[in-house]
Amino acid sequence: MVNTLLFGRRKSDDDTVVEMLASAIRRDISFGVLRPDQKLKLADLRQAYGGSNHSMRETLRILSSEGVVEATNQRGFRVTSATEDDLRDILLVRLEVEKLGLKRSLERGDVAWESRVIAVLHSVSRADATVLKNPDDVTALEWDEACRDLIMTLISASGSPRISDIAAQFYGQSRRFRLALLREGRIDFAARAARRTELQNAIIARDEARALGVLEDEIGADLGA
Repeated sequence: MVNTLLFGRRKSDDDTVVEMLASAIRRDISFGVLRPDQKLKLADLRQAYGGSNHSMRETLRILSSEGVVEATNQRGFRVTSATEDDLRDILLVRLEVEKLGLKRSLERGDVAWESRVIAVLHSVSRADATVLKNPDDVTALEWDEACRDLIMTLISASGSPRISDIAAQFYGQSRRFRLALLREGRIDFAARAARRTELQNAIIARDEARALGVLEDEIGADLGA
């Protein structure tokens, strides 16, 4: 019997290469190796990261859809800017989307959702401790991923995949700012721990106003606002 694929295809080696290229470039943008507004020339990128012209173009297309690079009028690409206006705009969107997602999750989430939230809060605590003890690129990225998992879990019971997609996109766009705060030692980890405790208690109590207030404080601190 012939197995026919409708509107899709199996994952290929090219897909894996593109994922690896996107991960590497995304990381270097996050750490400032590739600077804001820096032009991204295909030949230079291939020399630095490998891949074919096709795979690199596809990589840049994906990163453009995430908002971390953008197309230019000259049919090229550049790293997106990272100005104070960009920071304020990302903060605005994150506050609106993540608070809406948490509000809906508090209304719709069950005990299993609460358990997932408690588990990921514990994971973030461990990631905080690790990055404080061994602050290097690897632990910084692991810490950032743990923080992302927390946000995505908080809104996971919202019942809206689009809320989750938008939240993930703008969380990714805020990564540069967050890692810069970490690198500069400007994150108050004691305050973070206190907010996590407060957030957990508010979620268990289904205290919407309290939970949304803590989340707003956390997002603001996440971006140094």
